[in-house]
Amino acid sequence: MKKTFKLLALVAMGAALALTACDRDETVDPAVCWVDLGLPSGLLWADCNLGASKPEEYGNLYAWGEISSKDSYAWETYRYCTVDAEGSLLALTKYNNDSDYGMPDSLITLLPADDAATAQFGGGARMPTADEWRELRDNTDIEWTQLNDVYGCRLTSRTNGKTLFLPAAGRRAGSELLAAGKVGGYWSSSLFEDHPDYAWYFDIYSANQFMFCSYRYVGRSVRPVCSAR
Repeated sequence: MKKTFKLLALVAMGAALALTACDRDETVDPAVCWVDLGLPSGLLWADCNLGASKPEEYGNLYAWGEISSKDSYAWETYRYCTVDAEGSLLALTKYNNDSDYGMPDSLITLLPADDAATAQFGGGARMPTADEWRELRDNTDIEWTQLNDVYGCRLTSRTNGKTLFLPAAGRRAGSELLAAGKVGGYWSSSLFEDHPDYAWYFDIYSANQFMFCSYRYVGRSVRPVCSAR
C-alpha cells in the first residue's frame, strides 16, 4: 500500500511538472525558458522579461525600437527622431507612415536590428506583434495576483493549463520609474499607424488588461517570443 501511495505521488508530481515545464531552445538561447501555451499560432513565450532571470523580476525597460536600456527616456534621448530646442518632437526619422511627422518610410513593424529581444537572443527571438498580444489575451484566463510578493498578472492557458506571469514593472519617463507594482506595460513590435509617434503595448493593472498605445520614447517592458520548433 505504501508503495502504491508513493507511486501515485510521483505520478502527480510528474503531471504538475509537465504543466509548468518549458523548452530551452539551443538555436535561440539555452538560458531562456519558452512556454507553450497551446495558442492557435503555436507561438512560444519566454517565461521572463528581457533582462530578468526569474518570472517575477522586472527586468529592463526599453523605448520602442531601442535595444538597450538607458538613464533617461524622452524625445530628446530617443533614437529615431529630431527635436526642437525645448526637447519636443520635430520629426520621426524611422518607422513613419505620415508626412506630418517627416519623411514616410512605410515601416510599421520593428525590423530585427531594432528589436530588443532579437538583439539579446538572436534571430529566433523577437518582440510580439500587437495581434500576438491579443491572441495571448484572448486564449488565457488572466488574474491579478502576486508571485513572491511581486504584483502582476498570471495568464493561464485555456488549452493546456500552462501559465505566464507578467510583473507590474511600471514605466520610465524621464529618469523616474513610475507606478511599479501597480501597472505594467509590455511593448509590441507594432506601430500605432494612426499616429506614428505612438506604438502598441499590452497594458496590465488590477482591474483590466488590454491593448493601448503610448509615445515611443517611454521605457516599458519587453517579453520575448519565438516560433514553435
